[in-house]
Amino acid sequence: MITPGSKPRLIAIVGPTGVGKTEMAVKLASDWHGEIISADSMQVYRMMDIGTAKPSLEERALVRHHLVDIVDPDEPFNAAAFIRMAGEIIAVLHAEKKPVFVVGGTGLYIKALFGGLFKGPDADKRIRDFYRQELQRHGKAYLYGKLKEKDEQAAVRIDANDTVRIIRALEVLELSGESIVKKQKTHDFGDVPYESLKIGLRLERETLYDRIDERTDGMIREGLMEEVEGLIDRGYHENLKPMQSLGYKHMVSCIKGTHPLEEGIRMMKRDTRRYAKRQMTWFGADREIEWITPSDAGIAMRRIESFLSQ
Repeated sequence: MITPGSKPRLIAIVGPTGVGKTEMAVKLASDWHGEIISADSMQVYRMMDIGTAKPSLEERALVRHHLVDIVDPDEPFNAAAFIRMAGEIIAVLHAEKKPVFVVGGTGLYIKALFGGLFKGPDADKRIRDFYRQELQRHGKAYLYGKLKEKDEQAAVRIDANDTVRIIRALEVLELSGESIVKKQKTHDFGDVPYESLKIGLRLERETLYDRIDERTDGMIREGLMEEVEGLIDRGYHENLKPMQSLGYKHMVSCIKGTHPLEEGIRMMKRDTRRYAKRQMTWFGADREIEWITPSDAGIAMRRIESFLSQ
């Protein structure tokens, strides 16, 4: 029961890309007359619709979605901005006694919202400049190789193209002598202002991979290539962080002629499967998540009913 003065109750629907989070969340939020806060680091960007698998206009008409289409591709957005904006929305929805569903696969955003941001050692300009120079000299693969060599735990959780997080992990390791993963695990999350129910969706690996392949083919049919061409025509450079994300970087390579379309699609499927595997590793470490399959909506409904009636 949502009562004034109580902690806001958040229902998280999480899991790997392509597992069916949006469909499940829309059904649940609609049944409970709630609203959805997107915890997806790519769906925040305007004009990037197909490759980010945004909720359809029909789904958004059925259930109100927040933090979708809020910044342009060349505007900065990070976990701190997500926490701030999501917190403001949660406060309003709590006051209106509306159930809040936090839905997405960006593990850092979920963890930051429910557990607070890990700050760690202050930034060290000398160390950061050194690794930025290494990046310029040798490239992303070399820098990621350094992380794998020095902090294998962090390398499992960090995308090989996310140079900002790679450099931060190397920096934390050098300054503290400990993995950023270990420090995040020991971070005190006792002051979290929310009560939470975390529901995770999972499928057998081969079934999930088949769904990822089918969704990728669907994105191509829907016009992902044309979407990326439109972004480039509008002046959004290929080196922008969102343009380096799954799907977009692959289409850029095809547009530039680096790879034929067939090869770009193959690499997109491969990299998306790898990303899904990293997501499962990340979420698998959270013992608060209750795992179900996408067909178990009835189980989710009963758990939500019990959670909201407490």
